[in-house]
Amino acid sequence: MQALPNKHHAPARLRQARRTLLDAGSVAEGLIAPALLNSWQRSRAFGLRPEGRMPGAPHASAAQLTRALEQQRELVAHARPVMEFLVKQTMDTDSMVILADAEGMLLQALGDATFLDRAQRVALRPGASWHEQWRGTNAIGTALADAAPVVVHGAEHYLERNGFLTCTAAPILDPAGRVLGALDISGEQRSVHRHTLALVRTAAGMIEQRLFEHRHGAGLRLRLHAQPEGIGSCAEGLLALSEDGWLSGANAAGLQMLGLDWTAISACRIEQLLQLDVATLADWCRRPSAAARPVRRHDGSPLWLRLEPGRSLVAATRICAPHASSHAAPQDALARLDSGDPALRSALERARRVMDKPIALLLQGESGVGKELFVRALHASSARAAKPLVALNCAALPEALIEAELFGYRPGAYTGAAREGAPGHIREAAGGTLFLDEIGDMPLALQGRLLRVLQEHEVLPLGGGAPVAVDFRLVCATHRELAEEVAQGRFRADLYYRLNGLALQLPPLRERQDLPALIAAMLAELQPGRALAVQPELLAALRAYRWPGNLRQLHNALRTACALLDEHEQHIDWPHLPDDLARALRQASPDPRAGEAPGGLREQARLSVRQTVAACEGNLSEAARRLGISRNTLYRKLREQQTGS
Repeated sequence: MQALPNKHHAPARLRQARRTLLDAGSVAEGLIAPALLNSWQRSRAFGLRPEGRMPGAPHASAAQLTRALEQQRELVAHARPVMEFLVKQTMDTDSMVILADAEGMLLQALGDATFLDRAQRVALRPGASWHEQWRGTNAIGTALADAAPVVVHGAEHYLERNGFLTCTAAPILDPAGRVLGALDISGEQRSVHRHTLALVRTAAGMIEQRLFEHRHGAGLRLRLHAQPEGIGSCAEGLLALSEDGWLSGANAAGLQMLGLDWTAISACRIEQLLQLDVATLADWCRRPSAAARPVRRHDGSPLWLRLEPGRSLVAATRICAPHASSHAAPQDALARLDSGDPALRSALERARRVMDKPIALLLQGESGVGKELFVRALHASSARAAKPLVALNCAALPEALIEAELFGYRPGAYTGAAREGAPGHIREAAGGTLFLDEIGDMPLALQGRLLRVLQEHEVLPLGGGAPVAVDFRLVCATHRELAEEVAQGRFRADLYYRLNGLALQLPPLRERQDLPALIAAMLAELQPGRALAVQPELLAALRAYRWPGNLRQLHNALRTACALLDEHEQHIDWPHLPDDLARALRQASPDPRAGEAPGGLREQARLSVRQTVAACEGNLSEAARRLGISRNTLYRKLREQQTGS
């Protein structure tokens, strides 16, 4: 469906295919394109009828749309200029430019007023969901389902009521390959143009480049093209490197130039991407140049590269040469949480901007992603650091006790109360920070009382008496989707909007790009003064694992590994892992001890050893230091490679 569909799908053939699908449940091979057939079959499985009305397709309220726009603030900000550019290119063509999120909700729509009016009759407007589940085959929903550009023209739409449209959409990917949303041009069926697909794909690429620059602008970036004049154009390849030299981000063009796919993110080092060693890259960082440099891929074919150290040359030099001595100023607790992941760094930077302002913070993320650790660092870095940080887990206390624990009580307020009464956690946090973890589990009755405290800045203890004025910084956290809880009536909307001054999403460990640096920091905390490292084969397996328990699971695993190390051992390997984790790692990736085929974890580790030794010109001491292993371990690995074992 990436070519102009009406060139291949005549109306009569579409009608025949639709009748066959509805009557027999299948279509003869070759009658319509496979991608279109697959989408029609998904639509049929969702229970949609081509001639029928949609079964309660959802439409966001104004408040829900505002919330969605805030959650997608980065995407919207970088897509809007490109959308405005597209509108100028398609002016007076009875069409509109649409941005949707990854679930198919339309976020913004720009275009010809006359077509906008007709489009609204089929809910082609912000707030509507165009997921295939609700609208059947359509360019936005199908591009998201297939993660590929698509044209859906006229009767190719599964629902007949959408047959007057011709729609072209392309998915928008972030620098780690995750689908963020889709860009679409929709218009009257008669206004179809065979260049629209190329225009939409190019525009989506422009948005992806803007997202790449935003997320990786402070770090080391490589710009690639087959010709030096192509660097800086919309056809250039983009790569970003993490602090320890791993590929942390890219665009599709950059991966294609190197013969890679999105699984290479966080799985390849610079030496595995190009015939380029770390020492050369470090030298280029120290002597940056705007000129393109010739480099070679591993098959010997040439490329041109321009290196950009980012906004901080010092930081870029550290990325390329992590062994260099550093005399940086002491970091505060918030800065020490930054170990190189772009998503976490963005959350840290936004939190720092508001940490001393009267703006409530709402932290969201899976269990174990480090929400309390984030709050403690935020408090320690703020102007309230000398005052108390009081944390209360709303899900860990019986409902009958939460009110007394939070608001305090007068002497004799209830049976079993302490004779002298209690101030409650809110008053204990006076001048400091109150952290309410799992706020989504707070009973509805208490939500109203908390709202009054936040509005009036005073608390009334159980048992009556005069209200007590309070001043505290409020931070809440939850693994629940509070907007959904509000929609289901389980959380007060007025409290939700009071808490949601700034919402920050903390990334799960499986999506973070700083695992080696994170492991190094945890080992330094668990075993201070002891230079511990993880063997390369095991580190590759840890990178491939999904980490359902997030940071909590990783920390517990490393603590166990440290306990199982002998006093003379400096490297964590498979025997030091808990059995259940070792089993899960081997199920998630090839067994590094099973002699897997080239491209497996063991082969990657061997390649890394060979390339590092070559980059150090045979200096095994330097190579061992760069690999994070002892010289004896390096000698053993080289002997194993020579003998083929």
